[in-house]
Amino acid sequence: MIRQALHSGWTVTAAGGPVPAEISGQEFAATVPGVVHTDLLAAGTIPDPYIGRNEQALAWIGRCRWRYETRFEWSDNGRARHDLACEGLDTSATVTLNGVLLGRTNNQHRRYRFDARHALVSGSNHLTIEFDSALDVAEEMVRRLGGRPQVYPHPYAMLRKSACNFGWDWGPDVVTAGIWRPIAIESWSGSRIDAVRPSARADGTVTVTVDLERDHDDFVEVQCEIAGVAGVGAGGDRVVVELAVADPGLWWPRGFGDQTRHELVVSTPNDSRSMQVGFRTVEIDATPDADGIPFQLRINDTPIFVRGANWIPDDAFPSNVDRSRYGRRIGDAVNANVNLLRVWGGGIYESDDFYDLCDEHGVLVWQDFLFACAAYPEEEPLWSEVAAEAADAIDRLARHPSLALWNGANENIWGHADWGWVDELAGRTWGEGYYLDLLPSIVAELDPDRPYIPNSPFSWDRTHHPNEPSDGLVHIWDVWNQRDYTAYAGYRPRFVAEFGFQGPPAWSTLVRAVHDRPLRPDGPDLLAHQKAADGQGKLQRGYRSHFPEPEDFADWHWTTQLNQARAIRYGIEHFRSLAPLCQGTIVWQLNDCWPVISWAAVDGDGIRKPLWHALRAAYADRIVTFDGDDLVLINDSPEPYAEDIIVTGHDLAGDVIASTSVAVAVRARGVTRVPLETQYLDGFVSARAAGLEGAVRLDREPLEGLPAAKLTAAVSTTGSGYRIDVMAHSLVVDLCIFPDRLDPSATVDRGMVTLLPAESATFDITTTARLDTKALTERPVLRTANDLVAGRSVDR
Repeated sequence: MIRQALHSGWTVTAAGGPVPAEISGQEFAATVPGVVHTDLLAAGTIPDPYIGRNEQALAWIGRCRWRYETRFEWSDNGRARHDLACEGLDTSATVTLNGVLLGRTNNQHRRYRFDARHALVSGSNHLTIEFDSALDVAEEMVRRLGGRPQVYPHPYAMLRKSACNFGWDWGPDVVTAGIWRPIAIESWSGSRIDAVRPSARADGTVTVTVDLERDHDDFVEVQCEIAGVAGVGAGGDRVVVELAVADPGLWWPRGFGDQTRHELVVSTPNDSRSMQVGFRTVEIDATPDADGIPFQLRINDTPIFVRGANWIPDDAFPSNVDRSRYGRRIGDAVNANVNLLRVWGGGIYESDDFYDLCDEHGVLVWQDFLFACAAYPEEEPLWSEVAAEAADAIDRLARHPSLALWNGANENIWGHADWGWVDELAGRTWGEGYYLDLLPSIVAELDPDRPYIPNSPFSWDRTHHPNEPSDGLVHIWDVWNQRDYTAYAGYRPRFVAEFGFQGPPAWSTLVRAVHDRPLRPDGPDLLAHQKAADGQGKLQRGYRSHFPEPEDFADWHWTTQLNQARAIRYGIEHFRSLAPLCQGTIVWQLNDCWPVISWAAVDGDGIRKPLWHALRAAYADRIVTFDGDDLVLINDSPEPYAEDIIVTGHDLAGDVIASTSVAVAVRARGVTRVPLETQYLDGFVSARAAGLEGAVRLDREPLEGLPAAKLTAAVSTTGSGYRIDVMAHSLVVDLCIFPDRLDPSATVDRGMVTLLPAESATFDITTTARLDTKALTERPVLRTANDLVAGRSVDR
């Protein structure tokens, strides 16, 4: 095959709609892959949509049609077929080459191939791709099919386009258009390998399914080789080759073994493909027990307790995300002890780089099909679009050993049961046929060795409520929306696929995007970056049972960030303490797509919030925590653990009241509970031991009576920045250092550190900037929970 990339020489022009006079008729240079917003921004024609209230002022872009054009040189290379291969067009497009219509598209999530033989000419060729307004197309579908219930104003369910592109409770309303993934002319003769779907199982057996496109009716011979074993098959449009490898090295999720991969080479007389494949088997155990019906992920017949995080598109303009950025974000997950990322159904099927890096680092991937929080019509042309899209996604992603399961949708069966959809639908279709018929049948045909589940949340027993904690998957959102975070302790779930708590982004991220003067929680710019319904009210209700009302905006920022981190740490530790009853948690969410107040652990500028540090501690292999009247030791490591844990009761100044040594032993991948005497459960208790993440329990909630933190901090320079050595002279709770306040590029290696008197901690700051060393050890760069509480009371 000969591939000629078509990524240069593009221009974009407004082709209709509410175009401002200063833009009308102008031609702008376009970057491909890219979208119109990034092209207009690069041209200096629009302000940054992520800053202030610019998002609202730029809503007209989504109402316009946009014409992309380029000219390219081509000469006949003697091949029989010449295809225009489009890996991603966003979304409703008309494709014309030299005035000849090649085709139309209506799905952002599909790859398209157009036969261009009859339109190509030797010499200069003119390619035009004109995009309709996605909003107009979706609204026209509403007129044709009738409206459907949804959680946000735009009818995003009417078009196969990223749902969150129309705005979400953490994302901007920036309805895009453009050539968002690579595009090329591909020339070939004889046969072309269209898809390779390998299934390499833990027992060494391999099934390689190869889909072919041919320019003749003869059978095609397909050769496959992996780990020194070769096999041959022959057929027409689909060829299946079976292989067997003796004792292959297996692929394991991180923490369970190596991420061994083997090169698979597939070749025909005219084409070839190579890819890295991992031998492993994935199952979901849903065997009923005395407590209900579990959801237990098993890899290579080994139970995996999922320490997960939900993943959204890392930028509202996904073409901004390259392999390096994926690497940084997956690094954030790995360094926070995350072993699974759930690619949420309101976003996109991520690029190959994302899944390659998950393969490499042993991060399991739970992949939603792209449906979220809405009733989806099943009528044509949407039914056929969904079928083609699902097949295309499986064709592209099935080779990845990290991909553990397919999920039909996010919250739609739950929505139908609970959110008043039935009356509003009045008998119209809502997506059930996708989740219970179409999608599972496509997975069964194309990817039969990988599990499929209909929705998240979901109960295996359909007579149960779909969000029943004792059966399958549960999403816990009443805590954030209505209750104090200590309400997590009332849940005994089998698997928590979503739960979260909000907090603002890093200070430097916030002030880059929010220009209210003075900064305040109800500032208009700030509210433009708070997308959740009553988000500011819920933040306040969330902290007021734990902290005094902030005295200024800096304290508001620290209070809400800290409360977010403490809430999720509390929830994770409780759910982990319930194992094996509970078999996993997937916190909402790892990342952000722009500067926003949200549930993310890493903000839109890539800065780790206090939540990230709490997540890393709560997801550590070995932790000790308090649950009710019990001390709980959690050992999610491959080795047993036995140690004397020192349990100490203190007064709030940190002085010891009583102390004891508790001998604890716990098996590998196990949990041990030790009842504690009540005298240790009043006030402030610490548990410390070698080789595990220690715990401090402050039974006083709110933290009234906590004295001011007494500490000393010494700063020294290092080859990568600075080191801060902190010594505590009193109880110091949840110490964090925020070097981004001095320079946005400065990062710190740890946070949310609680120190007893005479304990110390070292913080490494990475930066190339010259920082004020005195400021590194003072407020607002160095903060503790003590700052918010000392000498103050909580108004309950």
